[in-house]
Amino acid sequence: MWTYNGIARIGGTMGRLTTHILDTANGKPAANVDLRLYAVGATRELVASAVTDDDGRTAAPLLEGDVMQTGSYELEFDVGSYFSAQGNTMSDPPFLDTVVIRFSVRADEHYHVPLLVSPWSYSTYRGS
Repeated sequence: MWTYNGIARIGGTMGRLTTHILDTANGKPAANVDLRLYAVGATRELVASAVTDDDGRTAAPLLEGDVMQTGSYELEFDVGSYFSAQGNTMSDPPFLDTVVIRFSVRADEHYHVPLLVSPWSYSTYRGS
């Protein structure tokens, strides 16, 4: 058994993909950031989109269960509009507008892809 957002799940290993965004310039989770997830192969296909909540997270996993397929994906985060809305001084055009992270997953594993971001830099890692 495993849990996600406090909900117990029973069964074998079920893969899922989650994310969250931390605003390192302002020292808080990044709320109301639009993001999109694309499957990348011979074509690029939109498979999920969401807006982050007050904790900088999505309300549900971006992928889980049978929808979670082994392969390559891209996460796009609209951070330029987020930092502009926060009142940060931005260059014109903004140095970071849309952050794109390309990564690969296996269908039976859990992947958490956090984004730590400021108007001038970002980093990511495979979280837990």
